[in-house]
Amino acid sequence: MSAPDAGELLALAAETAAAAARLLADEGAQARPEVVETKSSLTDVVTEMDRRAEALITEQIRAARPGDAILGEEGGETRGAAAPGQPGGGTPAAEVRWIVDPLDGTVNYLYGLSDWAVSIAAEVAGTIVAGVVAVPLHGETFLAVRGQGAWRRTDSGLHSAIGSGAIGSGAIGSGADGDTTLRCNRGVPLGQALVGTGFGYLPGRRRVQGEVVSALLPQIRDIRRGGSASVDLCMVAAGRLDAFYERGLNYWDYAAGALIAAEAGARVTGLAGRPPGSSMTVAAGPGLYEQLTGALAALSPERDT
Repeated sequence: MSAPDAGELLALAAETAAAAARLLADEGAQARPEVVETKSSLTDVVTEMDRRAEALITEQIRAARPGDAILGEEGGETRGAAAPGQPGGGTPAAEVRWIVDPLDGTVNYLYGLSDWAVSIAAEVAGTIVAGVVAVPLHGETFLAVRGQGAWRRTDSGLHSAIGSGAIGSGAIGSGADGDTTLRCNRGVPLGQALVGTGFGYLPGRRRVQGEVVSALLPQIRDIRRGGSASVDLCMVAAGRLDAFYERGLNYWDYAAGALIAAEAGARVTGLAGRPPGSSMTVAAGPGLYEQLTGALAALSPERDT
C-alpha cells in the first residue's frame, strides 16, 4: 500500500479546520461560552464549544477517511473502522493518525480575545507530514507540508472565507489568492529578540515559569504571552515573533504549529537536543536558537517545584 499523499491530507485538514473555525466563530459571537469542566486545575477549562468542535472535526475526517486514527484533546485517541479482513479497528501503521486541538486558546475564546485557533495535523508512521492552524478572528490560516514549505492564507472576511470553503481550496504555494510563503526571522541577537511564551495551570509550575521569565527578560527585547501555543508557533513562522518557548505543551498543542514553524526555517526542539514535547518546546530561527536554548538551559526551566 502506497503512503497517503501529504497534499491530500493537508486539503482535508484545511477544509475540516475551516468548518470548525466557522462553528466556533459563529457560536462565540452569540454568547459567552459556558465552562462545562475543569481539567488540571480550576483555571484549566473546557467549554461546550471545545467538545462540539472536536465532534465536528472527528465526523468530517471519519467521513473522508474512516480507517484513520484520531488523537483529540477532548476525546483522547480513537481508532478507525476495521478494514476488510482485519480484526478490530484501526489501519496499518503506515496509515494516518490525526492530531487535533479543536480549540487551542480556550481561555482567550471564553473571554472574547482573538488569539485562539483550530489545529489539525496529519501524522504518517509517527511523523507529522501536514499541518493546519486556522486563526479565524485574525482572518488567517497557516499551512505546511513536510519538505514543501509553509504558507499563510489570508481570508477575505471571516464569514465569507470560512463559509465558502475558501480555506484549503487551491494548490498550496501555487499563487492562490492570499497565499504568502512564510519565513522565520534569522540571525536575531538574543538581546533584540521578541520572545513568546506560555504558562501552565498548576501553581508550582507557574511559580518556576515566573522565575524563568523574570531571569530571561533582562536578556531579551521583550516577552509576549498570547495564550495559544499553536498561534505563537505560527507567529514565529511569520516573523511576528523571533522565538517561542514553553514547558508543559501536549502533542496536540504543537503538532501542526511546530511543522509550520520548522518549514518556515525555524529550529523546533526541546532542550539538550531532545525533540519538542511536554518537558520543553523551543522554536527560533538560526542564530537566535542557539543563544536562546543556552540561556534557557542555564535557568533549569524543566522543573515544577
